[in-house]
Amino acid sequence: MAEQPGADEPLAVPAVVSVLSTILQRQAERNDAASDGRRAPSAFHGVRKPSISVRRYLERIFRYACCSPSCYVVAYIYLDRFAGSHPAVALDSFNVHRLLITSVLTAVKFMDDIYYNNAYYAKVGGLSLMEMNYLEVDFLFGIGFELNVTPVTFSYYCSVLQKELYTESLPPPAAASRSLCCLTEEEPSSCRQKQLAV
Repeated sequence: MAEQPGADEPLAVPAVVSVLSTILQRQAERNDAASDGRRAPSAFHGVRKPSISVRRYLERIFRYACCSPSCYVVAYIYLDRFAGSHPAVALDSFNVHRLLITSVLTAVKFMDDIYYNNAYYAKVGGLSLMEMNYLEVDFLFGIGFELNVTPVTFSYYCSVLQKELYTESLPPPAAASRSLCCLTEEEPSSCRQKQLAV
């Protein structure tokens, strides 16, 4: 089989992925420090902290899931909705990875026409299929199946992410005139080639 051009090239990580990982890492560290080892029981709570950082984990999701950039914004909105419905379950180092893969999975199913199945996302996230399915259902009930995101809400969260980008002095998006959450961003060609429902 002939190798596709660019298949081994690393994909440029969009600014939305970098910013979101920074926000979630900071929130998890803040809640770790405040928890004193006490955590509310949750399906998302792990026995130990994963060895992979939030940034590397989200970059892994980006590299293999090939979902649209808007999915990361919507995943952030869903995480906020989940936190609002479950104030006792603070985002920390023991649950951030599971909440992240589940919110991205939920967002991609709602936002994108073509996406990978739960078994694929389970492998990307380092979970069993049974656990991925269970977390998805728990997450959906956790946000009350409120999946629709209005343009106003989407724009608001984009502005929050944009502000964080410039506050944290992260590398700016490739084109300064383009919005961080631009819905017309081109997918990497390697994603277009391998993106199909499995």
